[in-house]
Amino acid sequence: MIKDLPKDKKLILFDGVCNLCNASILYVIKHDKKDLFRYAPLQSEIGKQILEKFSIDPSKTDSIILFSNENGLSIKSSAALKVAKHLGFPRNLLAAFLIVPAFIRNWVYDYIAKNRYQWYGKKEECMIPTPELKAKFLD
Repeated sequence: MIKDLPKDKKLILFDGVCNLCNASILYVIKHDKKDLFRYAPLQSEIGKQILEKFSIDPSKTDSIILFSNENGLSIKSSAALKVAKHLGFPRNLLAAFLIVPAFIRNWVYDYIAKNRYQWYGKKEECMIPTPELKAKFLD
């Protein structure tokens, strides 16, 4: 499907100009001991390609998206909790919240997403990964 994504990896798309999102991605990188994830801003070419392929309106879903060739797409709270599931103890315990109906989880998620720029700020352009992290990011 997405040619640049190795079959054994999962791609996290995130808002590249959001300070909270960038901090979250750095947190995931730090705790991704199995090197399972790759990353790309929603604003990147691969981000735009996935949004278009799955007919996702970026004005309605401008937050985290988790994609893998074998499991397809997860968005919002489902994506965040599925990422946490792979980050080891105790973060993986957050996956228990997947039993909560998505409309409830996404209500909380959407509230935070709606206020994230006001609370945490926004960059003028997407984060540029350091040379050490560059291999984890897809263009």
